[in-house]
Amino acid sequence: MAANSDLERSAPPALRAPDIATAMERVVPDAVLARTDPSLMGRTVVQLAQGWATHPGEVGRAASSFAALSARIGAAAAGRALRGLAGGTVENDPSTEPVPTSKDGRFKDTTWVENPAYWALRQEYLALVALLEDLVGAASLDEEAAERAHMLMSLVGGVVSPTNVLPGNPSALKRAFETGGSSVVAGLRNLLDDVATNNGKPRQVDKTNLRVGKELAATPGKVVYRNRLMELVQFEAQTDEVHEIPLLCSPPWINKYYVMDLAPERSLVEWAVQHGHTVFMISYRNPDSSMATTTFADYLELGPATALDVVQEITGADKVNLMGLCLGGLMAALLTTRCAERGDDRVNSLTMLNTMLDYSEVGPISSFVSPEITARLEKSMEQSGYLPAESMATTFDLLRANDLIFNYIGPNWLEGKTPPAFDILAWNTDSTRMPAAMHSFYLRHFYIDNELSKGELEIDGEPLSLKAVQADTFIVAAENDHIAPWRTSFTSTELLGGDVTFVLSTAGHIAGVVNPPSPKAKHWVGTVGATGADAPGPDAWRARATEVKGSWWETWSEWIGEHAGGMRTPPPVGSDAHPVLGDAPGEYVLGTS
Repeated sequence: MAANSDLERSAPPALRAPDIATAMERVVPDAVLARTDPSLMGRTVVQLAQGWATHPGEVGRAASSFAALSARIGAAAAGRALRGLAGGTVENDPSTEPVPTSKDGRFKDTTWVENPAYWALRQEYLALVALLEDLVGAASLDEEAAERAHMLMSLVGGVVSPTNVLPGNPSALKRAFETGGSSVVAGLRNLLDDVATNNGKPRQVDKTNLRVGKELAATPGKVVYRNRLMELVQFEAQTDEVHEIPLLCSPPWINKYYVMDLAPERSLVEWAVQHGHTVFMISYRNPDSSMATTTFADYLELGPATALDVVQEITGADKVNLMGLCLGGLMAALLTTRCAERGDDRVNSLTMLNTMLDYSEVGPISSFVSPEITARLEKSMEQSGYLPAESMATTFDLLRANDLIFNYIGPNWLEGKTPPAFDILAWNTDSTRMPAAMHSFYLRHFYIDNELSKGELEIDGEPLSLKAVQADTFIVAAENDHIAPWRTSFTSTELLGGDVTFVLSTAGHIAGVVNPPSPKAKHWVGTVGATGADAPGPDAWRARATEVKGSWWETWSEWIGEHAGGMRTPPPVGSDAHPVLGDAPGEYVLGTS
């Protein structure tokens, strides 16, 4: 280490990170950088190279470890081959597993275990992935650059996977022999089609029979209000009586609303309607350049605030229950806070699903959010007036690149298969644009400055403190959520006033919400006292929480039932002041207006 430190001190200043990267960028116009390297990945490559140049000892140690492991893999593979020839078994032999077995779906074919050559190929690949991670550590980057470097190396690891080429993919080879080579031709056709029409990424889903308003977003209802930002859908009652207090749903504006009304028997909206709730849903318009100056305050005022007024006028209810998902949960919390600050008690209860109110620990997405990256995004949005839908969709795909990109190369491009018809993935590919002004405000005031959790947020000059909220709150988080990490969601219990019930579901950001009752479903539930007084932290909460077999939908159904008042005959759909404008799911979700 001492010799290495001496080498670092002797390195000329021009070679020290991040001088070279920043010096190179000074001669490139900001507008060019905003288009060509919005996520600073180019800079990260330069920083890695600088780090390796100034820390050769660490690089050498990583390479030596890889070489030693590679030799062990070769010896183990030879041993497996000899035992196979002798009629012995190699299954579950820990002495021949130099690298932990990967659960990656790309390697699910039994050939990866049964064939010594393919076993060795997989092990060498896993060793290479480990080397790439070790090389990030060897570069000794600062925390922000290291996060981006880990993301970059993960992508490199996905690109060099043997399953991406025909000789290295036993499933594809078998299918080629079985089909007489026609699968290879079909795969090439899929590849060319994706290059031409899907930005060069393999398609995740076959949407042929997953149509919005037919198979998706199919719960019967009517559009009862429309403004320049949103439509309001009122779903038709499916019970003879309904609860007195209606339910207003606030979806994320980054995607279409129907993740909450996904498909029959998998729709949270349908579940609520069938359990006696009068349900309303906000459906945001897909912004274009004409909405460039639409602000975050506009989204709050023209979205849930206006919807709250309309819901009350149609139903005659004094109070309304709010439910929000992800960014829609943030907006629902802000509306609840604003009402509380103004002495307005119309919000009866708040349900938040996979929502962050504290942005101090945001997980992997932090690699794509920083003051500099935000500035580049703002520069790139100047001409169009919005962030393109594919930009954010690609960002989310990169967060789980193995699952959402590389996992589809083998089946689609090498085996010639049609991707599955899966409702969640169909919704996931139906992204929306975001107005420049609104998106900039969101990134700067929430992700970068974290003003809401600090009690410093102002919207249109009006301070908003979450402690003002006294309504009971039901919070759902998912243990494998990579967008709103559940431990970060848990901190909301310490920010809100009132009593909070916290639920931890299984699965990820979306599958944790699309969670209809099933024999395999389970969740954990526990109550947190007012102002978070007995909230010791997420892990301590989980240790004492009650594990419940079944979907969180069932637990929430009991909770919201207790917060929805008595029973009444269903209110009319629409009113004189807000007549029916058309059938659900409406025009905005289809992009026809």
